[in-house]
Order: sequence, then C-alpha cells, then structure tokens
Amino acid sequence: MIAIEHLFLWFLLYSCVGWIYESILVSILEKHWVNRGFLNGPVCPIYGAGAVLGILLLSGLKGHPILIFLISALGASVLEYVTSWVMEKLFHARWWDYSDYRFNIQGRVSLLGAVVFGAAGVGLIEFAQPWVDEWTMLIPLNALHVACLACLVLIVTDTIVTVKGMVNLSDSLRNYSERVQAAAERAGESWQWGKDVLLQKIREWSASSQEILTSMRSGAMETLNRQQRRMIQAFPDLRSTESVKDSKIMETVRELLRRSK
Repeated sequence: MIAIEHLFLWFLLYSCVGWIYESILVSILEKHWVNRGFLNGPVCPIYGAGAVLGILLLSGLKGHPILIFLISALGASVLEYVTSWVMEKLFHARWWDYSDYRFNIQGRVSLLGAVVFGAAGVGLIEFAQPWVDEWTMLIPLNALHVACLACLVLIVTDTIVTVKGMVNLSDSLRNYSERVQAAAERAGESWQWGKDVLLQKIREWSASSQEILTSMRSGAMETLNRQQRRMIQAFPDLRSTESVKDSKIMETVRELLRRSK
C-alpha cells in the first residue's frame, strides 16, 4: 500500500512538473499566459504517467544513459501517440498537432519531442528520482495517507468536472454560431468564421464598432462554459475532427478571448 502511495505522489509531482513545462512553453509561443493541461489543476497527467512508467521500467538501468535515452524516447512517443488517438476518439477533436515539425507521425508525435523526452528520461532516472525517492521516504505515514487520499479525491473530482464540461462542446459551438449569425443578419450581413476573418473585420470596423467585439466576446462567455473556454485557449491547435466550421469557430473564440486580456 505504501509503495502504491509513493507512486501516486510521484505521479502528482511529475504531472505538476509537466504542467509547468507545458505552460511556460505554450505561453512563450502564444505570447500570453496559458494555463496548459487537460485538467483544471496544475497537472498534466500524461507526464506523471510517463514518469512513473519510466521509474518502474528503467530504474534498473541506472548508469546506462544511452539505453535510458533510447527507451525513454520510444516509450514517451508511444504514450503520446496513444493518448492523442484516445482523446480524439473520446472528444472527436485533435488536441495537439506536430504536422509542421519535421519527422512527425500523423502530427501526433515528432522526432523533436522524442529527443526532449529521451533527455528527460535520463535526467529523471540518473538525477531527479534518487533525490525524490529519499525525500518521499521522510514523509510520516499518517501524513502520507491523508495527502494521497485528499489528492485522489481532487484528481477524480477534477476529471469528472472537466469531462462533463467538454462532452457538449459541439452543441455549444453550434449555439454560439447561431447567435452570432442572427446578430449579423440583423445588421444586414453574414458572418464567416476564422481568425483571419476576425482580424480583417477588426481592421475594417471603426472605433465605435468595438461594441461588436464586446458583444461577440460576451456571447462566447455566455454560450460556452468555463471548461470549454479554457480548453480552447489552452490548446492552440485544438480542432474538431468532425466539422471544419467548429474548428473555425474555436479559432475565432480563441482570438476573441486573447484580445480580452
């Protein structure tokens, strides 16, 4: 039982490290703060799962960094590919896309990512985990039990809230589309979706027409729930696999929300 609790704490720790890495990386690319991660809390579970699997499978290879690098690079790529595929089937959406990177596989994984995760595997096994393992052993048993139970409840609750908020994303996008199209028709025009269209409209509108932006932004706030808005902002490459229009609407909403900050 204690061994399982230690694994769970390591899962949380490395999930948090992964969240920090992803949030900083995406924030730099997007030029504004992005709360990266599928869950609301500061965790990216795919990193925690990968780290725990690495600890279980590779600890016996300590002292063989080249072998650890190769296995970590391959294992992390397989995990990322499978996660991408499963999430696409569950939510009918692609969450990340490496199609612009050289040597990628269906945009789900890339050679650059494999190299980064291979190096991270070496750092984990050779340097980080021995130190983390020592500190974990110092936690009193009662505190360990309480901490694991509390974190488990939080993770399960977070997962339920997140999934529940995302299951009707297509319906929310459709409602938002109808709302904007109706407003455009009342103004005597139609609305086309997409970031480029929005930016062109902004250039055409006069200063007094900023109320149109405000109206579209408030419509997004009212029609899409908090989880949906957060996901659209957290995953810049998020797109629907069922509807090109839905992807364009998400692109527009992402730009509207970015301009509200």
